[in-house]
Amino acid sequence: MFPDVRLRRLRKGKIRNLVRETTLSVDDLVQPIFVNETIDSAVEIPSMPGIYNIPLSEVVNEAKEIAELGIPAVIIFGVPAFKDAEGSSAYGETDVVQEAVRRIKAELGDELVVITDVCMCEYTSHGHCGIVDFETKEILNDPTLEVIGKIAVSHAKAGADMVAPSCMMDGMVEAIRHALDTNGFENIPIMSYAAKYHSCFYGPFREAAESGYSFGDRSTYQMDPANSDEAIREVTLDVAEGADILIVKPALPYLDIVYRVKVDYGMPTAAYNVSGEYSMIKAAAANGWLDEEKAIYESLISIKRAGADIIITYFAKDAARMLK
Repeated sequence: MFPDVRLRRLRKGKIRNLVRETTLSVDDLVQPIFVNETIDSAVEIPSMPGIYNIPLSEVVNEAKEIAELGIPAVIIFGVPAFKDAEGSSAYGETDVVQEAVRRIKAELGDELVVITDVCMCEYTSHGHCGIVDFETKEILNDPTLEVIGKIAVSHAKAGADMVAPSCMMDGMVEAIRHALDTNGFENIPIMSYAAKYHSCFYGPFREAAESGYSFGDRSTYQMDPANSDEAIREVTLDVAEGADILIVKPALPYLDIVYRVKVDYGMPTAAYNVSGEYSMIKAAAANGWLDEEKAIYESLISIKRAGADIIITYFAKDAARMLK
């Protein structure tokens, strides 16, 4: 006890660095990329300063910049020219994500891990993450599984290193694992959005990905923010179905979930530092209310401290420059 124990002794100069319990590395980071086949030049997203919709013609340059910063991975989101109720532009051989993956891998090979988001919301005319029964306005679980299996296989055929299902349909990991395995892609890992909450923090993303919904909301398939034990049940099922990496989304409001998932399962755990988390810091910094670099670092180190091995973040490029 005090005065024999003085914890401030270890908070001086370089001693502070020696006893630091958590470190943030560029190797922890994944940079999202929005690839939009309806544009000819990069367009900044108004609600996400510094983040752009990238045309296919520029996606390789964007990927090169990310790789040169030492960031090991990207996750690709597509914005198609055509949408319909079935999301048919999500799984064609020459559709936007497939073409982006093919171009990046042809240029960079193994220099950059290319992860693809497997969902339907960007590709459907109604903006929901699955097949819809328009009479009942129900998002149909089982018919959606067949489609997301096709999407995952099409991404693997294009050269994706990893697929990341985000639709929160029951059985999605099992459906994708079966589809990949039966098509010769048994070595492609699945990074599952295992605990994805129905969150207001996705707002800027929906602008970026043009994935807003035309009716209702996504609360019948994404999780209630009030629930913690349910997240563990979701993760348990995904692990049993063959998930290789587990994602908690969003990150900062759900650090308790990140911690529980890492402690309970001891598996590679990712947290998605989502668009709203990004935009809040950017807006506060623009108004002079926060020191932007310090806020970025404190946010990311807290996610790492909670147990995340991987952080998907729009700050990845900024953080990589800071860490250098």
